[in-house]
Amino acid sequence: MSFKNLEEKLQSVGDPVKMLRNSQIGAYVYPVVAPEFSNWRDEQRGWKETCVLYDQTHHMVNLFVQGPDALKLFSYLGTNSFKNFSVNKAKQLAPCSYDGYVIGDGILFYLAENDFVFVGRNPAANWIHFHAQTGGYNVKTEYDDRSPSRPMGKPVFRKYYRYQIQGPNAEQVIQKLNGGPFADIKFFNMDYIKIAGRKVRALRHGMAGAPGLEVWGPYAEGEEIRAAIIEAGKDFGLVQVGARAYATNTLESGWIPSPVPAVYTGDKMRAYRQWLPGTSYEANASLGGSFVSKNIEDYYTSPHELGYASFTKFDHDFIGKEALQKMEGKVHRKKVTFAWNDQDVVKVLQSMFAPPGENYKVIDLPLSNYASSSFDAVMSGGKVVGASMFSGYTFNERKMLSLGFVEEQYAKPGTQLTLVWGEENGGTKKTTVERHKQTELRVTVAPTPYAQQARETYHQGWRTAAGR
Repeated sequence: MSFKNLEEKLQSVGDPVKMLRNSQIGAYVYPVVAPEFSNWRDEQRGWKETCVLYDQTHHMVNLFVQGPDALKLFSYLGTNSFKNFSVNKAKQLAPCSYDGYVIGDGILFYLAENDFVFVGRNPAANWIHFHAQTGGYNVKTEYDDRSPSRPMGKPVFRKYYRYQIQGPNAEQVIQKLNGGPFADIKFFNMDYIKIAGRKVRALRHGMAGAPGLEVWGPYAEGEEIRAAIIEAGKDFGLVQVGARAYATNTLESGWIPSPVPAVYTGDKMRAYRQWLPGTSYEANASLGGSFVSKNIEDYYTSPHELGYASFTKFDHDFIGKEALQKMEGKVHRKKVTFAWNDQDVVKVLQSMFAPPGENYKVIDLPLSNYASSSFDAVMSGGKVVGASMFSGYTFNERKMLSLGFVEEQYAKPGTQLTLVWGEENGGTKKTTVERHKQTELRVTVAPTPYAQQARETYHQGWRTAAGR
């Protein structure tokens, strides 16, 4: 059955939790990019030991916003301060609902006067697009959607190619591409470098825990630029990273990519739900994991829980400001990394060879998420004290890790907790869920970022406090 908009679908199904937990959309796919260029283990090693090329062209939305009111729009939606935001800077933007819960996040690029592009997943881009179209702002927009998860042989076109050159040897690769030293670009600032004789826009970034750049330009030039980067990287051990390994870098660096968007409840959000089409991400996304509640708001997350509290500034009016001010000074759940017990992980993997009905939910490698958003219960003494929201294996650390949050009293590194793996009653009806039984895994609370290199070399606050 098709629905005109998200609100109509929610009125029909009645229970947003049941809708999301039994969605038939499948897992979140990183489209178009090859699954592996070599093998995912060596590709993971690349961002720690040498240098990698990430292809970010296809899995994110580019939302272009231009016009005299563009900065005013983003200031009203962003919890960040915009006092010192100017051309050639970028910032992480994590807009909230009226009740102060995160809708999504991404990177906002200040390209030129009155000219911006937001790059990220659909939930935050949709929220921005809605206000641009309905809020009376003097702006124009262009929504360049992510590439289809399953192109089915059809050509794929984007506005831009978007690559990242990251890792310990990234600077040497970039210098070779540029024909010599390039501008000293400050963290999350932009400038230009030369690649294959072309002037290419670049953002100083640190996604792999070491200095690097994100570069982009017209999609038609993408293969030419890629070939030049690969050629320049031959002497420095550059590795292309495929779709299988790509998302796992965040397990080491500490960003939680896909919280449940806080849009399914609230009278003030109704107009937005009526605007969102029945084909939207929000109307079709899937929710997986062992935590089960009848209240969808139990799956919402605040900026505190995602590590964004430090860049929440109350020096301007924005949606959710009053709610977040009320949260100030209260005890909050804290973002952490969970290191999974090796023996317990082996127990789950071994159960793949058990008779039907005795197997646990398969842990896929290297990325074990099987829904758009994950929410596994984390326990202490039989009580739910947190949630695991993004999990997988890192060959660099030889460890299964997940990112999530716990109540502050359990957030000290070294704290032993229990993660419930698998879904209730043999599993939900999601296409990614085989029949299985639940089990418990021992986990140890660890720092975020988990990787020592990321903790010690990132710009102060990035991934930990995200302070910018």
